[in-house]
Amino acid sequence: MRVNKIGVVGAIVMAVFFVLPAYGADVAKIGVVDFQKVLTESEAGKSVQTEMQTKGRDMEKSLKALGSEIESLTDQMSREAMVMSKEKREEKQRELEIKKYDFQTLQKKFQTKFRELEAANVAKLQKEIFDIAGKIGKEGGYLLIIEKSAAVYYPEAIDITGTIIEKYNKQYGGSK
Repeated sequence: MRVNKIGVVGAIVMAVFFVLPAYGADVAKIGVVDFQKVLTESEAGKSVQTEMQTKGRDMEKSLKALGSEIESLTDQMSREAMVMSKEKREEKQRELEIKKYDFQTLQKKFQTKFRELEAANVAKLQKEIFDIAGKIGKEGGYLLIIEKSAAVYYPEAIDITGTIIEKYNKQYGGSK
């Protein structure tokens, strides 16, 4: 009987040692961030979008001006082709070909410049957003914060995008 009591007490003690730590363990806190949403809804993201649109319009104006010039040269050549001498026609044709080449070169240059500028701005914003997410993670005791595109499924309750946008807007407003 005494052995039975020792066995029961031992079982209870073992259960207490194994069960109590489970109740005291921290719950793994996980957060999800929608980077694209932060880019489109934060003040800094909106500012970068506006800047990019302005630069894009400026580039487009330059291209349109050159395109109009090419069009007018083409029209002029077709109107005056019959009255021009062969040398003059060849000279105008060369001039037109040079303008077309310049147009294509400028277009490629603008596209490259625009992509580089966009990549630099997105990288800068991404670094700032990830820094804020890191601070939130440390302060909030998060085990893991991932980008939404990396998650197959997540409950809306762990989405911290709104919090990041708020903190980013405060930070951006203070650094203007």
